[in-house]
Amino acid sequence: MKFLFVGTNPENTGAATHFVALAQAMVEAGHQVSAVVYPNGLIANSLARSGARLYTAKFRNVFDLRGYFATFKAARDLRPDWLVGNFGKEYWPLILISRLLGIPVALFRHRTPAMGRVSGYLVPRLAQRFFAVSSHARQAYLERGVPPQLVRVLYNPVNMAWCQPDPQKRSEILHDLGIPQDAIVLGYFGRIHHSKGIFTLLEAAEGVMAQEPRLHCMWLGHGPDSQLLGERIDAGSFAHRHHMLGWIDDVHPYYSAISMLAFPSIATETFGRVSVEAQAAGAPVLGSNIGGIPETLSTNVTGMLLPPGNVAAWRNAILRMCDTEVRKPMGVAARDFVDRHFSTRVIADEFVRILGDS
Repeated sequence: MKFLFVGTNPENTGAATHFVALAQAMVEAGHQVSAVVYPNGLIANSLARSGARLYTAKFRNVFDLRGYFATFKAARDLRPDWLVGNFGKEYWPLILISRLLGIPVALFRHRTPAMGRVSGYLVPRLAQRFFAVSSHARQAYLERGVPPQLVRVLYNPVNMAWCQPDPQKRSEILHDLGIPQDAIVLGYFGRIHHSKGIFTLLEAAEGVMAQEPRLHCMWLGHGPDSQLLGERIDAGSFAHRHHMLGWIDDVHPYYSAISMLAFPSIATETFGRVSVEAQAAGAPVLGSNIGGIPETLSTNVTGMLLPPGNVAAWRNAILRMCDTEVRKPMGVAARDFVDRHFSTRVIADEFVRILGDS
């Protein structure tokens, strides 16, 4: 099949990561993929060596005629079987171009907050396929009146080759950070914001550090609460066992360095790509039982679901996961779980199947 993906968002967001992963998945599956992207943006740079043909355009907003022109020209020249969109500002342009050229359009929604009244009603009804990225998100759309038959679920694909256990890389990263090779490393990868449960995690981890001398914490990400988190770490008794690495463009190697991942959000998450990627690398996950997070793991098989904000529950779970006999079997099961449910192969096949449904 021929696809024209349209994603001119220059920012590094979950939707952008999904856009790249899905486009690459379709290339790997043998489909012809082209993409309209923001020049020199994250998406363009990520797809540059993927085998996808790239066109450049900018949609400042839904009324930006330059974006319409560039996308219309690419669609008219390529005549793809499907147009694919990921970002709200491109929903209406793609629907219009779809009507003008007679090309069906598939649109993904990555957020649960309501669209405007008109868009919320019309977009799912005018797109030939409208996708939620989790069952949790789908339910939110149904509760706003979208007919169930119009909302399909397609999870984020994960490239298993990018996320895999790598003992050599683990050893190198731990050495560079001054972490003992026999350390148990608890990882947090994400935005440094209180809504992500970072302070619950910090308090729980420090409680475990008092009992388990091998436990270290690795914090990857940045956000408005980075300074406050650093101050609280410095004020504690185990500052030397916390490692704040800030923003890292390619986090994939760091999954190999962690023994487990924490996903402690106290606010609803639509999905949880970081959870799936960590499991693909053989790291079990401790996740909040909220939003779409439960869909990313197999409870008590590849990780544990915990009450959001409950420090005692998180402390006990981290301590339990420090036991090799608990952690190692979960890590083995985790990679197999992701391969069966979220690998690029599986998601590409499911995408084509849903597009072909009558």
